[in-house]
Amino acid sequence: MRRSMKLAAVVLSGSLGMASLAACGAKSTDNSASSGSSDALKVGMAYDIGGRGDQSFNDSAARGLDKAKADLGVSVTEAEAKTGEAEADKETRLKNLVDAGYKTIIAVGFVYQPAVNKVAKDNPNVKFAIIDSNDKDQPSNVTSLVFAEQEGSYLAGVAAANKSKAHHIGFIGGVQTELIKKFEAGYKAGAKSVDPNIQVETTYLTTPPDFTGFNSPDKGKEAAQGQLDKGADVIYSAAGSSGNGAIEAVSNKPGAYAIGVDSDQANQPALAKFKSSILTSMVKNVDTAVYSYIDSVKKGTPFTGIKLFDLKAGGVSLATTGGKIDDIQDKLKAASDAITSGATTIPTAPTS
Repeated sequence: MRRSMKLAAVVLSGSLGMASLAACGAKSTDNSASSGSSDALKVGMAYDIGGRGDQSFNDSAARGLDKAKADLGVSVTEAEAKTGEAEADKETRLKNLVDAGYKTIIAVGFVYQPAVNKVAKDNPNVKFAIIDSNDKDQPSNVTSLVFAEQEGSYLAGVAAANKSKAHHIGFIGGVQTELIKKFEAGYKAGAKSVDPNIQVETTYLTTPPDFTGFNSPDKGKEAAQGQLDKGADVIYSAAGSSGNGAIEAVSNKPGAYAIGVDSDQANQPALAKFKSSILTSMVKNVDTAVYSYIDSVKKGTPFTGIKLFDLKAGGVSLATTGGKIDDIQDKLKAASDAITSGATTIPTAPTS
């Protein structure tokens, strides 16, 4: 078989591994269910900084992709953003997936919005989904998969306030963006609904255009230690893999708890040695959104516009691994019911 020098294609069980994709960290994934099939749905996944193995946001997206691969017989290629890369690099990553024949492409993270808008506009026959972002001006072939992070974070705040013996808790945000402010707003509101006088430390690791706050465990550890030194005994991090450092810092203080994010971090192998210090995790079910979107495309009825995954739809939840919040389940259920019924409205921006 002749291979184009431009694509340098290698057939891997129905997936194409391109030199241009490999150059930006892409890899094709074998799929036994569709091996040898030329009509398998081809899905390209462009991860945010950290990619697979971040124990958090990207890993949740990866689980959805893996489930689609196993259950739906799709062929996939994955690529990830690099720390400090230019906007042009994101565009190139998406263009390479298009050039490789991928007609369904999922971008993981709001940082991809400008690149998705440009590449989608130039390729109207390709379906794009972007997680955690929506833009009123995005092309019609772009679907936004978004979450009610403030609702899950409100429950995390309820848990934190109920478990804090010091009446003093902390929040660490990876990057000070409107998205991460939703986590902060919900967490503070939930905590104050339990203890109006609770003290809440807030630390952001970086501000745009510096997004390294999502991939700097050392910064997360330093920020958490600073909050612990001030007296906080429960710390919630919405900071990607930087949160791993925060969890490590918390584990060194007896009686303190960390709250994980995006994935059930007490169940992550890389964080197993800190498991006893993880109170719960605010799980953002990115895997559900990714799988549901791919399934909708495969069925010929793709999601369009903005698809919201809120508490009522199972888009966010609190993990119960370790049983540390079992004794407050009645309080968490009451808070959850108030949200889903509309009795409680959660702010999306911090009020203080």
